[in-house]
Amino acid sequence: MKTHYSTRYAASPQDVKSYDTSRLRDEFLIDNLMEADKINLVYSHYDRFIAGSAAPTNTPLKLETIDALKADYFLERRELGIINVGGTGTVTVDGTEHTLKHKEALYIGQGNKDVVFASKSASNAAQFYLNSTPAHKAYPDKKIGTNDVEVIELGSPETANARTLRKYIVNSVVDVCQLQMGMTTLKAGSSWNTMPAHVHDRRMEVYFYFEVPEDQAVCHFMGQPQETRHIWMGNNQAVISPPWSIHAGSGTSSYTFIWGMAGENLDYSDMDHCKINELR
Repeated sequence: MKTHYSTRYAASPQDVKSYDTSRLRDEFLIDNLMEADKINLVYSHYDRFIAGSAAPTNTPLKLETIDALKADYFLERRELGIINVGGTGTVTVDGTEHTLKHKEALYIGQGNKDVVFASKSASNAAQFYLNSTPAHKAYPDKKIGTNDVEVIELGSPETANARTLRKYIVNSVVDVCQLQMGMTTLKAGSSWNTMPAHVHDRRMEVYFYFEVPEDQAVCHFMGQPQETRHIWMGNNQAVISPPWSIHAGSGTSSYTFIWGMAGENLDYSDMDHCKINELR
C-alpha cells in the first residue's frame, strides 16, 4: 500500500495558548509532502479536510481509500482538488486521462472510483498537491489551466505584500460542493502574504508553501488575533489553519503558496479583518 495517512484532531484556542513549539508543530504542521512514489495524506477534524500529496516518480500511484473514511473508495462521499507543482504528469480518473503541466489543476467530483497519478518523466517528476472535502453532490470533473483561473492583484510594494492571487477551484470557475483552492505568488520585493490578517469562523484553511529555496524559510503566523503564535516552515510544507486562527506569513526570500478552504459557504470574501496594529 502506497497511500499513507495520519489524523489531526481539532484543538481549542484556549489549549493552543499553552502549546510549546514542538506541540504546535505536531498539531498543525504537515511536513512529509512530496515523498517520491508515495501518497501522503493528513485527515483533519477541522471540516474533515484532507491535505496531502502524490509524487509518482518511478511508478504510477493509485489513490486508495483510508480507514478514517469508512468508504469503499476514496471519493465515495468526497470531492478532490489537485494542483501540479512539479513536472508534467497525468491523472487518470475512471479511465479518462488528464494531462497536467506545471501549475495546472484538476477538480474531480464525488463518485469517481479510480484515480491514478503518473509522471511523464522520472527525471522531472510530477508533484501533485491534493485537497479533499466531503461532498453532497457529484459535479463534473474539470481541468483548470493557467489561463482559466480568476486573477486578483492584491497589496502594494509600500506594505511589502504586493501579490497575485489566482483562483483555481472556486465556484466562479468550476462547480464545487465546498472545496476552494488557489495560488498566491509574491511580487519582487514583497514578503508578506494575507496581510492585513483575517479570520473566517465559518471556514478552515490549509496553506501549502513551495518554491522556497533550500536555505530559506517562511514564518507562518497563526492563533487568535490577540494571542498569535508562529511556525517556521520550509519548502513543500503545509500548515492547518483553524477557523478561529489568523493565517499569514512572511518569507526570507521569494515563495509561492497554495491555499485550500472548506466550511460553511463558498463566499471568498467572507472574512473578518484584523487591524494590524491590534495584533498581539
